[in-house]
Amino acid sequence: MIYIRGICVLRRTGAGVGVAGPLSFFTGLLLIYGAMQTYFDFLSQHMFWVHRLQHLVLHHIAPFLLALATPSRVLTSGVPPAWRARGVRLLSPLRRLKRLVVWIQGPVFAPLLFVGLIYGWLIPHVHFMAMLDANLYRIMNWSMLIDGIFFWWLMLTPRHLQGIAPMGYPVRILLLVIVTLLQIFLGAHIFLHRTLLFDVYGICGRAWAISPLVDQQIGGLLTWVPPAMMCGVALLLVLRLLLHDQEPHASAAPHGLLAETTGNS
Repeated sequence: MIYIRGICVLRRTGAGVGVAGPLSFFTGLLLIYGAMQTYFDFLSQHMFWVHRLQHLVLHHIAPFLLALATPSRVLTSGVPPAWRARGVRLLSPLRRLKRLVVWIQGPVFAPLLFVGLIYGWLIPHVHFMAMLDANLYRIMNWSMLIDGIFFWWLMLTPRHLQGIAPMGYPVRILLLVIVTLLQIFLGAHIFLHRTLLFDVYGICGRAWAISPLVDQQIGGLLTWVPPAMMCGVALLLVLRLLLHDQEPHASAAPHGLLAETTGNS
């Protein structure tokens, strides 16, 4: 509702938001709902490859689309002024957390957390416990979603919109290359492993009668190929931001990647 209100407020002031940004934003929200609140979530608890597809949506695709929409301007416009003033008063004592935010969104911790969560939740005994404990299962899914939003916002948001400690584009390119290689290694390890790593799905009961190793191999491919491709797309978008930032008129740049694309068309 805040996003829709923000669109209406901006349109009344003559600052259009276009179509691509809202489409990307609401598609991301729809994917999150589908991955966590539909029958798809049930299937992800009974097939390893569906589980990996679920985390591909929660950690990569949906957050990528949300960040690509660059929604900060719309969301800020959608918050009523009274709420905004109250929020400033409530958050003012937390300014000491600025260093923590800078550290979490820094070039060392941010990629480590992004890849570390994937590796950590796929440690066989950790994964076993997470799939059998409802609370831990929810923590796993929400941690992947929240971390994905933070990471892709850090990678795809134009530097002048990042506020605290904006990250340079060359650093983002390096981090995306490192993240890509680490995800490829993990996916290849799962795909090429000749023994069963995740036997918890045999206990839960598989939704379809396929070989456990085939299930694991498909999950390995989903951990390997699509994330690497998305990082490749992100690299191209960051390069676009870098080139645009170096142009003489960069100071008058639109508010985000999708706004820039709309403006150039």
